[in-house]
Parts: sequence; structure tokens; C-alpha cells
Amino acid sequence: MRIVLTVVTNGYDAMQEALPHALEAVALSGSTIVDTETLGDGAFDIFFDHDDPTIVRARAEDALERQPADICVQVAERRKKRLLIADMDSTIVGCECLDELADFAGMRREVAQITERAMRGELPFEDALRERVAMIAGLPLDDLQRCFDERVKLNPGARTLVKTMAADGARCVLVSGGFDFFTGRVAQAAGFHAHWGNKLIDDGEALTGRVTEPILGRDAKLSTLRAEAAGFGASMAETLAVGDGANDVDMILAAGLGVAYRAKPVLAGQADARLDKTDLTSLLFFQGYGQDRFVTG
Repeated sequence: MRIVLTVVTNGYDAMQEALPHALEAVALSGSTIVDTETLGDGAFDIFFDHDDPTIVRARAEDALERQPADICVQVAERRKKRLLIADMDSTIVGCECLDELADFAGMRREVAQITERAMRGELPFEDALRERVAMIAGLPLDDLQRCFDERVKLNPGARTLVKTMAADGARCVLVSGGFDFFTGRVAQAAGFHAHWGNKLIDDGEALTGRVTEPILGRDAKLSTLRAEAAGFGASMAETLAVGDGANDVDMILAAGLGVAYRAKPVLAGQADARLDKTDLTSLLFFQGYGQDRFVTG
């Protein structure tokens, strides 16, 4: 079976330092290297034949543990995906939007503590969301736009990831346990085709402290992945999912390639690959895109 190990570092010098460690890891797994390919300034592929990619992944993780590198080991066939499903908070954007809203309401510390526990899988997501939304009841609606303008920023590589996959014919969908007020704006900024999120209830002037039911949580993210794949005519093997918390676990496990981005332990240990040291463009390298094909701007 043809396998590819992709290594992404933070630049040319780091790539040159990581390469011999990666080659040794593949050799120690009992594989014969078929080919190597440079994907860009800091990223390369190693192609080889092996029956069990998990063995090579373990070897590569050990060999590159001290390197500023993220890796992905997968079957080379159909590595390029036709559907991207991405979490929003702390994945596509660099904050938790509800925590930022809570700051405007003077409740950041209390809300953030619940958020952290929910993302670690210590609290049921739906109950935690209801509790946090209730804590910001009375927040003026104008503060939602202020929050977006002042606090919500795309993570490095997010726009390039989405724009490049979309230009190549993939469908890109943002799905969040957060709120559609933000998913709509983030989707537009990054170039997603569609977005899904929860809806905050208001009285025309301020938040009521309630959210529309049913809440989009862990089960709904998985359902969205399956529905979007079916609607687009993509097999599950042709899907890529990325997220950071406990409510992303099921969609990450179901996707053809599930990636944990700066993730909580409950997710990081179960994903096919992790991004801990490099930015979201690594997801393009993992699919075999060369840097010269990246769509920026």
C-alpha cells in the first residue's frame, strides 16, 4: 500500500533539519522509500510502501518530537479532499466568541471557565452553552458587532486554506457550536460556501439569555458532515474535518482526514493528525498541494 508522510515545518532551515529524521523514521519502520517531493518552503512528502500507516506515524512522531514540525501519515490515494468541514472558535478564528461577548458583559472569567471545561469534555456541551448564554442576558445587540470588529480575527492560513480548496473545486463549510451572527461573518471573510451555527434569541434591543433549540453540538456537527458529503456527492473518504474541542471529536473521527488544531487532549489523541506548531496551510500540504498553488489575498 502506497503511503505518504508529509512533514510541515516553519521554513527552509527547519525543513532541512527535519528531513533526515523523517527519512530515518520511515526506514526504521521497515519501509522502502519510493520518492520524496518538496511541496514548498518548509514542507515535503516522503512516499513509501507499508501495510500499517500507524506504525510509521508513531516512528515519525518520536523522531520529530523536538522539531518545529507537524506531520501527517496517510494512504496516498485520494489524499486530496473534496469537502472541508471546519470548526470556528479557536480553529478558524483565534478566540472563543462567547467568551469575548461575555467580556462585554463583565462576565468573561466566569464564562471562560465553563467554556474550557466544555471543550475538554468535562461538561455536556448543550447544558454548558445554555448556562453561558444565560449569563450574558441583557447584552445590547450593538455589542455583538463591536465584538466581531474588535476581537474576532482569522487564524493564520485560514483564508488561504479555504480559498485554495474552493478554487480547486472543493466545498468548504463552517460549522460551529457558537452563533450564526459570527459564523456568517467569518464564513464571508474566509470564503466558505456555507455556515452553520446556533442562534441567539433577542428582544430587538438586547440578548434574552436564551438560544434557539435544538442546539448545534457534537451530534449535529457529525450530522452536518454526513449531510454535506451526501449533498455534494462526496464519500466520507473524501472529507477533511478540523477542530479543537470535545464537540468536534465525532466529526473528526468520521472524516477521511480528521485534524486536531491546537486541540484539547480529549481530541488530540484521537485525530489522524495534529497541528500544534504550524498554521492552517499545513492542511493543504497534507493534501499534496504545492505552495505555488496556494490562493492568497
